[in-house]
Amino acid sequence: MLNIKPVSDLRNYNKLLEQVTSDAPVFLTKNGRGKYVVVSIEDYDRLKASLEIVDQLKKAEESGTISLSEAKKRLGV
Repeated sequence: MLNIKPVSDLRNYNKLLEQVTSDAPVFLTKNGRGKYVVVSIEDYDRLKASLEIVDQLKKAEESGTISLSEAKKRLGV
């Protein structure tokens, strides 16, 4: 279940941060609309790594076919 809180709950940020766990972000609303997401650093790192992989795949697709070894090299695998 989603954990949705008003941004005003940041007044007691320690309590709010205790609710943030890996794979369980806290969504913050402002004026009743979704505005921010608080995620663990592990989730942030995974998201960033995923975006980098997608970017590399897009570049590979735009440049045409590349070898598997070249794809691994570009991804740092």
